[in-house]
Amino acid sequence: MDAKRSFLGTGWGFPPQFDDITSAVVMISDVEDINSSLGILLATRQGERVMQPTYGCNLDELVFEPLTTTFKTYIKDLIATAILYYEPRIDVNKIDLDDSEELQGKILITVEYTVRSTNSRFNFVYPYYKTEGTEIRK
Repeated sequence: MDAKRSFLGTGWGFPPQFDDITSAVVMISDVEDINSSLGILLATRQGERVMQPTYGCNLDELVFEPLTTTFKTYIKDLIATAILYYEPRIDVNKIDLDDSEELQGKILITVEYTVRSTNSRFNFVYPYYKTEGTEIRK
């Protein structure tokens, strides 16, 4: 869809990139823009944005918590609330946590959603890493 006519939104890609030929900012639109916005929302700490101090999820503060059923419910509620306030283009249908790779330090957060204006269903998978990424080999 033409970026100038996109009714779901158009924004800068993240991380920002520039076209080699025109030196213009690479823009993303529609569902790709929504998925990028969800990724940014889940990766942002509250207080990080000066003009929107409550934007974000603070998932990084939860790294050392035990992965109990209560804690999984808390994470789902935290994500659903953040999406409710900061992503008005979608309705969340379901949030799942796949902890099958927990021992490797990775939890997959799947957000199934419906785009309000088109009534189309999509999903977004966010990899939440419980361990810090380093290039140190043992």
